[in-house]
Amino acid sequence: MPRPAATHVDSDPSKTSSAGHVLLLLLALRILNALTTRTFFQPDEYFQALEPAWQMAFGEASGAWITWEWKNQLRSSLHPALFAAVLALCSRLADACSLSASLRADLLIAAPKITQATFAALVDYFTWRLAEHAHGRGSRAAWASLALTICSPWQWFCSTRTLSNCLETTLTSAALVWWPWRWVAQRGSPTTTFGDRPHLKLSLVAAAFACVLRPTNLLVWICICLPTLWQASSRERHALVQSAVLYGGGVLALSAIADRIYYGMWTLPPLRFVYFNIARSLAVFYGTNRPDYYLTEGLPLLLTTALPFAIWGMYASLLRSDGSRPRHLMLSSLSFTVLTMVFALSFISHKEVRFIYPLLPILHVLAAEPLSIFFRTPLSLPKSSLLALLLFLNLLLAVYSSQVHQRGVIDVLHFLRTRHVDSLSQTHPSSSSPNTTDVAFLMPCHSTPWRSHLVHPSLSAWALTCEPPLDVPLALRAAYRDEADRFYLEDEPARWLQLNMRPVSTIASSPTPKDDASGSHAVADADGEHRRPWPAHLVFFAQLEPLLARFLRDTTYQECWRGFNSHFHDDWRRRGDVVVWCLDGTGREGMGESDRGADGQRGRDGDREL
Repeated sequence: MPRPAATHVDSDPSKTSSAGHVLLLLLALRILNALTTRTFFQPDEYFQALEPAWQMAFGEASGAWITWEWKNQLRSSLHPALFAAVLALCSRLADACSLSASLRADLLIAAPKITQATFAALVDYFTWRLAEHAHGRGSRAAWASLALTICSPWQWFCSTRTLSNCLETTLTSAALVWWPWRWVAQRGSPTTTFGDRPHLKLSLVAAAFACVLRPTNLLVWICICLPTLWQASSRERHALVQSAVLYGGGVLALSAIADRIYYGMWTLPPLRFVYFNIARSLAVFYGTNRPDYYLTEGLPLLLTTALPFAIWGMYASLLRSDGSRPRHLMLSSLSFTVLTMVFALSFISHKEVRFIYPLLPILHVLAAEPLSIFFRTPLSLPKSSLLALLLFLNLLLAVYSSQVHQRGVIDVLHFLRTRHVDSLSQTHPSSSSPNTTDVAFLMPCHSTPWRSHLVHPSLSAWALTCEPPLDVPLALRAAYRDEADRFYLEDEPARWLQLNMRPVSTIASSPTPKDDASGSHAVADADGEHRRPWPAHLVFFAQLEPLLARFLRDTTYQECWRGFNSHFHDDWRRRGDVVVWCLDGTGREGMGESDRGADGQRGRDGDREL
């Protein structure tokens, strides 16, 4: 059935009011989503956003972990600067309200989540608006696209996380809604050119910011611009090129100035990003995947139960005979974008699902019409049963991924933070030295969030590192091992502890190390070797427990917390519960049910990407 051609300007007040109500409901849903998510997904959620944001807001003495990407100017400072402003504002608010240390920490942890929830709600909203442009305002297909994005397990699991891919997806979906799609199908109308010009400016600014955050987003806009330039009139082409140069250049200049302030030098992170990935081939250090990864794993994980409808929608948009109609030209352009993006990224060795996340709003728009046709009312009993099954599967995946899988690595930080606040409350006001809590994470690097969840600067911690082979020749990289790799080599954990930690005898009969207990720096022992003192808390995955039990059997370490992490894991080093051992059982006293893991019982962070 033919759909009306889309327009860009909503002149109907009732329509504007309805859209506002939808946006408010989506915002409430995503805030609930963000505040109830308890699991870990990717370390980049913290180390490429919240850690640099923490340092921007609270200074270098705050204890933020700044990774090598930031030291080599691979990342735009605009993304963390957004969260830095939120953190600084919330810190001042906490001080003005004289919040307790515990409430202040809760506020600083929740604030970035609520900020990102706003961007997640906008993804849902712009998906719906893009579907209205494609399928007609108020159409069944447009509402079906809204249902798809709300019920998407991937959206529930990923959209409220502070990954640059999530903000990239928000900007991409907004830019697609504001794009002058009528230029693809209509030629030479002056009203078309000037009527769409304000929205074109917004679209180009959003697209430019998306490309600054993630240079690979440029592929999306090459695919969108080429058909537009081909179909548009000469006047429209001139307007598009002129606006692209003006507003794209303006965004690039703003980014360059922000990076000059942050890095203290003139640099262009998008170019350095490409240089380190392509010229120096560092992306493969974080894992390689098969060429068909996005077809066999990426798109199924991204779309789950919507995958058959998305395939149907792409097929129909590319092969329909009525391709001269505006809506079909728009849908075919979107399908072409998906195919080109997936094809191009398949040639890059390091692949992750979130790299194609900006395509999800497009895929939901393409899947919407087939879904609305297949489940056209009145529904038969078999189709009603199938719809209920699909909704149940989506709900099950959303709950399991956001509430169960890899929750221990988040819960353990709550335990450590709570224990530290308790120790602060027991410190005598007249004490001249602040009370500190020291922690060592014997885990694969970046297995947990860092200062964004530890919060307190006096909660001192260190972890195994995994710096990439920046200065190692390509021919020698196969033999390169970072600190975490060396720790986990067969029979090496005990040897690593012998070489890097003080003698076990120093903690055999004393509840705390007699030397510097900060745990953040190695200090010289009697033999002149630089070794770390044993911390008050050891954090590790349960698979390491038998080895540590043997190595530390004559010490005063005792288990003081254990939390469930995952039922399965593709990394053997992250299997089992997350366990905390305390010197002389410190921290066991007064430990209630709230200090235990998710089920009261005694990690996949994925490969980090460039």
